[in-house]
Amino acid sequence: MKTFLGVDGGGTHTRFILIDETGRVLASHLEGPAYYIEIGLDELRRMLAAGIGRTLAQGQVREEDLTHAFLGLPAYGEDSTSVPALDAAPAQALPHGRYRCDNDMVCGWAGALAGADGINIVSGTGSIAYGEFAGGTARAGGWGELFGDEGSSYWLAREGLRLFSRMSDGRMPRGPLYAQVRRHFALARDLDLCAAIYGKDIAQRSQFAQLARLLTAAAAEGDRAALGLFERAAQELADIVDAVRRQLPVPADVVIPVSSSGGMFQPGNGLREMLASELQRRSAQYRFIEALLPPHVGAAIQAARLCGNPLSAAGLAALQRDEVAKGQA
Repeated sequence: MKTFLGVDGGGTHTRFILIDETGRVLASHLEGPAYYIEIGLDELRRMLAAGIGRTLAQGQVREEDLTHAFLGLPAYGEDSTSVPALDAAPAQALPHGRYRCDNDMVCGWAGALAGADGINIVSGTGSIAYGEFAGGTARAGGWGELFGDEGSSYWLAREGLRLFSRMSDGRMPRGPLYAQVRRHFALARDLDLCAAIYGKDIAQRSQFAQLARLLTAAAAEGDRAALGLFERAAQELADIVDAVRRQLPVPADVVIPVSSSGGMFQPGNGLREMLASELQRRSAQYRFIEALLPPHVGAAIQAARLCGNPLSAAGLAALQRDEVAKGQA
């Protein structure tokens, strides 16, 4: 029986899943962040070794019997000098070498579209899109929080705090976001926000990105400026999708599926609906679809594809049934 290990690394959590060729889930496991720029390469190696070992043990599959693995890692490929070290990071747990590393954007695409042609847009801590069409591959976005990641939770958090500063000193009317930020940080004076942000408490990228929740709450209260930021986020994300389409390239008359993944597309904030509407408004041909499977399952699907044993339609259907069953539990 062939077995495939998928690892979806993230800025907050890393998910592991072990499946067989029929789509049966043998094991799943959760570890901490995989963002090596933040945690360091040594911690990445330790975390991967622990997660892979525990997942294989749970699934009662020996390392030497594993058919193939795919590991999606944040920021992979964004510094060519670090690629050899990242490629070697899983070697302690997978000494047979039957694995491939790539950017975690591939996990989102492979899960959302089950490995079929199309584009997946990710909006989580950062933002990025990846697509495949007729054997070609392309990515756009993913330039990092300082000058990119438009439409992501980090971008929304940063832009939301910018709104707060403008509301505080009178450059724009105060809306619900103003009270949200003051309450969250227990500010005695508005300028105390500088100490809260530039101090050590939320210096990490993933921690800062969580402040997007304040913007979501303000938008739910009808804050027009906050709602406007979500609309801008949808436009930025649609621009990234357009860029991938042009790179592939997809003929103008071809309708291509677009799916979404990442924490900012959770129900309730309206971003997914805004993006679907923005894509419909554009002249390019898109069909916005629900993601079929989550990114960590996509990693296992990609592992099977890379070793020449793609899951059958029945295997993919089994994975979907498993996800539905978990959702109903």
